[in-house]
Amino acid sequence: MLSRPAPPDDQNQPSATVIVQGARTPAALDAPTGAGSRLPLTIRETPATLEVLTQDELQRRGLRTAREAFDGVVGAIAGNVPGNPAVVSLRGFAGSAVSILQDGVRVSTSTVVQRDTNLWHYDRIEVLKGPASVLYGEGALAGVINKVTRKPVLGERAADLLISGGSFGTVYGAGGVNLPVSPAIAIRADASYRRSDSLYDVDRNATRSAGLTASALIKPSDRLSLLIAIDHFEDRYDSSYQGLPLISARYALDPSDAVRSASGLVADRSLRRRNYNPRGAWSGADETTIRSRLDWTIGDGWTAALDLTGYTADRAFLLADTQSFAAPGAGFPNGSIRQSYQDFRHDQHFWNTRGQVARDGRIAGMRHRMTLGAEHNGTHFVSLRRQAPLGTLPALDLRDPGVIAAPTSPAVFTSSDVTFDSRLKQTALFAEDAVNLTPRWLLVGGIRWDHIALDRVTIQNRSGAREGHAPRFDPVSWRAGTSWAATPGITLYAQYTTAVSPVSSILLASIANSRFRLTHGRAVEAGFKVSGWGGRATVTGAAYHIVQSDILTRDPTDPSLSVQGGQQSSRGVELSADVTPLPALRLTAGGSYTNARYDRLSELIGGTTVNRSGNRPINVPDTTLFASALYTIAHRVTLGGHLRHAGGFFTDTANSIRVTGHALVDASLSVPVGEHATLTLRGRNLTDRFYGEYSGYPTTNVYIGAPQSFDIALSARL
Repeated sequence: MLSRPAPPDDQNQPSATVIVQGARTPAALDAPTGAGSRLPLTIRETPATLEVLTQDELQRRGLRTAREAFDGVVGAIAGNVPGNPAVVSLRGFAGSAVSILQDGVRVSTSTVVQRDTNLWHYDRIEVLKGPASVLYGEGALAGVINKVTRKPVLGERAADLLISGGSFGTVYGAGGVNLPVSPAIAIRADASYRRSDSLYDVDRNATRSAGLTASALIKPSDRLSLLIAIDHFEDRYDSSYQGLPLISARYALDPSDAVRSASGLVADRSLRRRNYNPRGAWSGADETTIRSRLDWTIGDGWTAALDLTGYTADRAFLLADTQSFAAPGAGFPNGSIRQSYQDFRHDQHFWNTRGQVARDGRIAGMRHRMTLGAEHNGTHFVSLRRQAPLGTLPALDLRDPGVIAAPTSPAVFTSSDVTFDSRLKQTALFAEDAVNLTPRWLLVGGIRWDHIALDRVTIQNRSGAREGHAPRFDPVSWRAGTSWAATPGITLYAQYTTAVSPVSSILLASIANSRFRLTHGRAVEAGFKVSGWGGRATVTGAAYHIVQSDILTRDPTDPSLSVQGGQQSSRGVELSADVTPLPALRLTAGGSYTNARYDRLSELIGGTTVNRSGNRPINVPDTTLFASALYTIAHRVTLGGHLRHAGGFFTDTANSIRVTGHALVDASLSVPVGEHATLTLRGRNLTDRFYGEYSGYPTTNVYIGAPQSFDIALSARL
């Protein structure tokens, strides 16, 4: 097993990877984190909930992709919706409410840029829970996930390797090397490749994913360092998969309890592997990032940093986005599936520059840490969006769908055939401040002003008609918090924070939606962080309340109109513990409870206004639980057991279709091979649970989780 100690303060110099036998000690709360603040605060000092998954932790749990990692976060679930791989639901909110960063930079809304990338390339994944617009701008209502790539280490020559293979024809290979060029220069490169007949054991759903990351660290003195890096990721899903269509119970051959609905729809196990998408439907992405970071220690506690980022991506989403079940009839004695079809493309170019100055010193004898900075970025986003109506594709037999070809003529796209040409400019000024009123009592505050300028042209591809719009937004976000070290091992904290978010993704919003003002979020959170027992135990807990106002609802005087006036909220508690009671035994557990609801929401259904107030939002479970035990026998063989549970969730705002909760059991056996390698056998979903993982585009499609599977992996450090 590969293991990393806690990350150091300087993100440009991550800790080295070493092979250990047995469980590692719990991560220290006094380690710094990049996601929670631009100040040099530790996890203990930050008045918010922070969860860090190190590369060691990712490998210990057997997590291979971004979706698997996000699904392992306390209080979260994730799914692989084709147009939004690794979509996350966190603290009662889903989709674009969770911002995804790469090395602290937000390229765009997570529903646009996030892919199910290989995890090998990341030193750690940092999760900041709760609103964070004060740090990262619009969005970030439910939280932020920061993927921190591996960086060079000065003076170290090392190589890492991971090879695995397993069920569903899945193979994975990854490797990395760290090389010192001189005492002041080091380089690191990592590569990965994964292929599978289907990670979910579905017909015609082969996947491929590859990554290449490389960086150079130049540190001519203790006061100056420069990091230059390039990242490239690509993926492809053959014959996109829309999940399992729900059918009437009277026609199911093997009805399950995975889904319950008011209309009698069920998930039929006998259709578990069916894929109704046509041949030629696929989704994929090709993205490259180039970035640099300059850090300068000026003196007298002053530092400065400059980040430059360039990003380009091409994405494609060709799929049957709506699949509707029809009862048996002429020509289809088993029933049939009718489908629509879409062809969406993204061509995105993004650049960002961020500069900041900071000081860590004293004022009137009190420790004072502050940061002032500015950020400016630009995006050119061109999206072809073609939609064919339900019934465009030939109806397919429910049980023997065969394979049909995807349409190739543009004439079929009669629902819509448009191109979005968007140019987005964003400028921000931000400040953070932390003052120790006493050595044990810390006050933290932050404020951010954004200027968001969108210039959008919508082009009707058939007629050439053009419609333009240029909305402007100037939101201000802020937070205030405090942490108090009640005893040397116990810290209490509380904070109030705000966030802003568009009613839908800025880059993909319709002309009508882009005319609405930003929604506003606010949250209050309180919790504790405890460490003790000689460094062998860490326990954290939090309670929170988040409210999002101004979401879209129906005008009570004219139901045909959408207006802002709706509200959504969530209340919840979270608890995590990491304990090493014996040198050979490590226990980890985390749980959450979320009470999420629409406080005010009306929808127009068939010309009638329907009140959804009090209902639970889509893809939000009420409970999640993770528990893990790792035991090492005779300092050599390590046995692992892992339990993951998610409560039930709804696929629709009417709460008429409920996906029931599930519990999954995984196990692992790790054996050292020589002095430098470890062989691990892993079993996943050992009880072969048939369960719904996430809901799809139509409310009547549910993504079924992977069945029982096994894999074997060899990891080494040379």
